[in-house]
Amino acid sequence: MKRLLLGFVAASLIAAPAFAALEKGAKAPDFTLPAALAGKDFTYDLASALKKGPAVVYFYPKAFTSGCSAEAHEFAENMDNFKALGASVIGVSGDDIAALEKFSTASCGSKFPVAADPKGEVIAKYDVKMDNPVAKTMLKLDHPSNRTSFLVAPDGTVLATYSALDASKHVSTMLDALKAWRETHKA
Repeated sequence: MKRLLLGFVAASLIAAPAFAALEKGAKAPDFTLPAALAGKDFTYDLASALKKGPAVVYFYPKAFTSGCSAEAHEFAENMDNFKALGASVIGVSGDDIAALEKFSTASCGSKFPVAADPKGEVIAKYDVKMDNPVAKTMLKLDHPSNRTSFLVAPDGTVLATYSALDASKHVSTMLDALKAWRETHKA
């Protein structure tokens, strides 16, 4: 019975589509959240990050789950590519800061910050709240998000969005969109 229930939960997670509410051209909501980089806490401010260049804001359901760890690892492996194109990356989840201190080193390789949104306020502003009650129960988070990535221009405009439970194409999709934008916005 337990296996049947787990199978149902896994199937419902896979079958549940994730849609980004913010479309290309929309204004990305500004936010400030507690974050961790290399195990150290600081305050992340999107407006400050955008003064330096475009930013990838990616939402993921929960730290230390297999898909989220794989996605974070892939972002970490590609940070030199993002930096070469003048962009920063921030991961956002409903986890608390204590979990993200560990996640920032273990899964993110201390290469980029991850921000804590345990009240789900930023998750709600970006309209990426996970509505699947079974998944929420399994993740043991009050405010998990769908797996959604946004590329945000320095002026706060959403340049690209990508939503998919499968973590494998988030990095390449954001890099491709960033390269296309960079071609028309030479530094």
